Amino acid sequence: MKRETPAARAPAAKKRFGQHFLHDPRVIERIVRAVDPQPGETLVEIGPGLGALTRPLLERAGRLHVIEIDRELLPPLREVCGDAPGLTIHAADALRFDFARLAEDGSPLRLVGNLPYNISTPLLFHVLEFASRIRDMHFMLQKEVVERIVAAPGAAAYGRLTATLAARAQASALFTVAPGAFRPPPQVESAVLRLVPRPPPFPLASLAAYDRIVTAAFTQRRKTLANALRGSLSADAIAAAGVDPRARAETLAPADFARLADACPA
Repeated sequence: MKRETPAARAPAAKKRFGQHFLHDPRVIERIVRAVDPQPGETLVEIGPGLGALTRPLLERAGRLHVIEIDRELLPPLREVCGDAPGLTIHAADALRFDFARLAEDGSPLRLVGNLPYNISTPLLFHVLEFASRIRDMHFMLQKEVVERIVAAPGAAAYGRLTATLAARAQASALFTVAPGAFRPPPQVESAVLRLVPRPPPFPLASLAAYDRIVTAAFTQRRKTLANALRGSLSADAIAAAGVDPRARAETLAPADFARLADACPA
C-alpha cells in the first residue's frame, strides 16, 4: 500500500504492475488500526509502492520488510521512510518470493499489502504455501474478490475460491474503499480482507484431494455432483458421504467437499 511523495517527483503508476497508489489518510489510518502492529513483530508489506502505509507501519512496529517489484519506486520509498534502520527492502517479485526466509528466527509473519488486482488470487495461494509461518494477513483487494472469498454457500458469489480458501484460513471482510482513495483511481471498489491461516475446521485426510474435488465440482457448476464428479465418485459414493448427488456445487458447504474428498479412492 502506497504513500505518495510530491507529485513532481513521484513515478507514474505502471499499468503492467497494476499500480494504484493509496493516498487517503483516513483509509491509511483505518488499515493501521485493523493491523494493530506492535513493536517486535515481523511485519511484511507486499507492494509498498510510494510508502503510504509503509511509514506508519514502521513507526508502530519498529521494523518492517517490504517486497517491491518496481525498482523505480525504491528511491522515493527510501525518501519517505528516511532511511529508517528497521526497514529492509527486498527488490523482488512477491509471486516468487520465499517468505520462509523472513521467519527463520521463528517469529510469525504478519503480511500487509495493496495487492494488484491482476495477480491477487495467485498471490494469495502463493503466500498460503507458507501458512505455518504466518500469523495473519491484511490485504486490499478488488471488492468483488473479497465478496467471493467470504461468501456463504448458496450465495451468487460463492465458488471455487471460497471453498478452496475455507480449508486454509479464516476470512473476514473488514471495510470497503472507494476508488478516490487511490491515484490513479481504479474502475472498481476495493475492500480490506483479513486472513488468518489455520488447519481445516473440519475432518480432512488430504488437502490435495479436497482441491481436486472442489475444482471438478465448480468447473462444471451447472451440472449435478453426480455428473460433475463422475470421474472421481459414483452417485452412490456421493450419497454414502452424506451429500445429495443431485445437488450442485454452489449449495455445498466446505465440510461437504471434505467428506467427498475423503470418500475418493486413495
